[in-house]
Amino acid sequence: MRGETTETTEAAADVAGATMRESSAAPLLAVRGLSMRYPTGGPGPGGGALTVLRDVSLAVAAGEFAALVGPSGCGKSTLLALIAGLEAPAAGSIALHGDTEARRLGRVGYMPQRDLLLPWRTALGNAAAGLEARGVARAEARSRARALFADFGLAGFEDAYPAALSGGMRQRVAFARTALVSGELLLLDEPFGALDALTRAGLQEWLLEVWARLGAACVLVTHDVEEALLLADRVYVLSARPGTVRLERRVPLPRPRRLELLARPEIAALKAELLAALVAEQAGGARRRAAATDEGGAL
Repeated sequence: MRGETTETTEAAADVAGATMRESSAAPLLAVRGLSMRYPTGGPGPGGGALTVLRDVSLAVAAGEFAALVGPSGCGKSTLLALIAGLEAPAAGSIALHGDTEARRLGRVGYMPQRDLLLPWRTALGNAAAGLEARGVARAEARSRARALFADFGLAGFEDAYPAALSGGMRQRVAFARTALVSGELLLLDEPFGALDALTRAGLQEWLLEVWARLGAACVLVTHDVEEALLLADRVYVLSARPGTVRLERRVPLPRPRRLELLARPEIAALKAELLAALVAEQAGGARRRAAATDEGGAL
C-alpha cells in the first residue's frame, strides 16, 4: 500500500507539472493539490474521516473543453462542487485567472446530474430561474432566456411544463439555465448519463455546436470514454477513491468534431489506453478497499 501511495503522489505531481508548463500565462482554472475529506462519525478522537479526493491538480485554459473520467465514487462530482464554490476543500487551492481568492459561487455555471427543473414553472421560467435568483428582473431574465430557445432546439416549447417535455428537452432547458449564468466556465456533471443512446448521441453533437457559440471553457464529468473523446480537448483520468489524477491526455482531433472521427486509428488507440487505465483503477480500488477492511478487522 505504501508503494501505491508513492506512485499516486508521483503521478499526480507529473501530471500537474506537465499541465502547468503548457502555458506561461495563468489558465482560466487552476486546481492545485486539492484534497477533500468528510467526517464519518467513527471511533477515535477525531471521529474518523473519509478522504474523497487527494492532491488533485489540473488546469483548464480559456475556451478549453476538459473531461473527467474515473471509477464510480472517485470524487468527480465532489470536484465539480468544489470548483463551483459549493464546498470548501480540506487542502489545496482553486484559482480563476491565477486568483485563489476569486469568488466562484454564482460566477461559474454548474449543471448537476439531475435537471432539477421546477415542476410548477414553464420551460421558459425554468431557464430564467438562475438569472432571477441573481436579482435580474423577471421580464429581463425571461427575455434573455427566450433568446436562447431557438438555438437550443426549444422554440415553441416556452410555455410547456417539465412533465410534458422529453428527457432530452429537459436537459436542454437545464443547460440553458446553466449557460445564462455561466460566465467563462461551465461545469457539467454527467448531463446525458440518464438518456438513451440515440438521444445522447444527438445531444452530444448539439452540445458541441452550442458550446462553440458560447465560447466558455467547460469541465465535463462522464463515465463514457467515447463521449469524453468526442467532446473534449483534454481528458483527465481519476483514480479510485481517494481520487487523484492518474492520467492526462490531449485529444488529437480537429474541430468541428463529428462522430465518425472517433473511428480514426489514433483515437481508437487513445480510447484503449483510457479504458485500460480505468479498468486498472477499478481493480486497484477494490484491492485497496479489501486491504483496508482486513486491517480494520485485525485491529
